[in-house]
Parts: sequence; structure tokens; C-alpha cells
Amino acid sequence: MEPNPNPRVLVIMPAWNEAEAVGNTVREVLTTNTRYDVLVVNDGSTDATAEEAAAAGATVLNLPFNLGVGGAMRAGFKYAQRLGYRQVIQVDSDGQHDPRSIDEVLAGLAHADISIGARFAERGDYKVTGPRKWAMQFLAKVISGLAKTRLTDVTSGFRAANERAVTQYLDHYPAEYLGDTIDSLVVAIRSGCKVTQVPVEMRPRQGGKPSHNPLKAAIYLGRSVFALLFALTRKPTKLTKPAVESVVA
Repeated sequence: MEPNPNPRVLVIMPAWNEAEAVGNTVREVLTTNTRYDVLVVNDGSTDATAEEAAAAGATVLNLPFNLGVGGAMRAGFKYAQRLGYRQVIQVDSDGQHDPRSIDEVLAGLAHADISIGARFAERGDYKVTGPRKWAMQFLAKVISGLAKTRLTDVTSGFRAANERAVTQYLDHYPAEYLGDTIDSLVVAIRSGCKVTQVPVEMRPRQGGKPSHNPLKAAIYLGRSVFALLFALTRKPTKLTKPAVESVVA
């Protein structure tokens, strides 16, 4: 039996040891718009992430061990499909993604299958330097060519998808390092999904520890290039539904 189309929006939050921030983030999302449902995918946390998320009003999906963002998002997409959600959006549980920008990112789905909340699009003051900056610029240039539209922030996790994109993600959504952003986007584009971006402002983490440190930043460029090359070798999934038109942000 096919799920009935759900007019509500599913906000998926992958969370690993984010007890310090996840509760406030969930509450902020739920008070921003009454049509949002929040699913926190507890990715094998060893702290009180699940308890804090549930107390704040989220539905919590507990994974038995840490799978990484890619594995957590794949679980979230399966949940969305089974309950018939037409639109989903990934929001970081650490509070960096401003819930007030969710509707702006979702609006991009009127013209595309995937809408990215972009940090480097003439809005906000988010900055990166060194290898991470070089990697992001290189990746944005290459993937913009594939998508045939200007993209400035292809590693952003603040990303919305419609039913068509979710179907593609379920066939191919990698769990490798950087795969959840770079690999998934490249294969989606090659499968016929249209992509757009919406300028947003990012905030500092509201708690917990950042995922990037100097060592990770030093090797980011090499891993990013590897992830891109690997993505280009993957076999795309051919979608049968007609594509929507793409726009340039």
C-alpha cells in the first residue's frame, strides 16, 4: 500500500552526542512553524541526546551504533517515505542552521528537487580559510558545471528534498566520509535531479564540540577530491518522474 501524501514537512536532525544543544534546537524548530515535524536520528549517542530530544517534542529514531551522518540521514529518508512526507529538510542538531531559514530553503523546491541553504552566497559572514576553503571552492566549481547552475556551498548540510529526490536518495545515499554531501549530490544530479541554492546565514554551534579540527582541515582537500572522483564513478539511478525546472540562485 502506498503511503498517503503528507502535507507536513519532516525536519530530520542527525545527532551524535548533542545532548547539550539538541533540546533547544528541537524546541526552536517546532515553535518556528506548526507544520514542521521533527525526527531526531540518534546516531549511537552515549550521552542523553535521545532523552533531551524526546523531552523537547521530537520523534526519536535510535540507531544501535554510530553510522555517521550518511547512515543517519538514510534512516530518516526511509522514515519520511513510509509516512508519505512530500518535503524533508536536514537541520543540524547543534543549532548552526537557523530554523527561521527553513521556509526559505523549502521554497527552492518549487523549482528544483534539491534545495541547498548556502553559506557563501552574499549573505551572512560565515568564513573558512586554508585547505577547507580551497576544497569548497574547487568542489563548488566542478559540481556547478555538472548541475548547470551556480552553486557556492555544495558541502552544506542544510538541504531540502522533495519526493523525487528522496526516492533517489533511498537507492543511493552513501555513508562514507563526505559522501552524505558530495557523493549524494553528484549522483542525484547525474540521476536527473535538479538543484538550486538559497542564501542563508549560519550561526555558531549552540553546544557540543565542532567536528573539524586543524588535522581534519589539513586533509580536507585531499578527501574532498577523492569523494568527488568516487562519486563520478558511481552508477546513477534513472528516475522516471518528469523533472522540475532548475533555477539559478
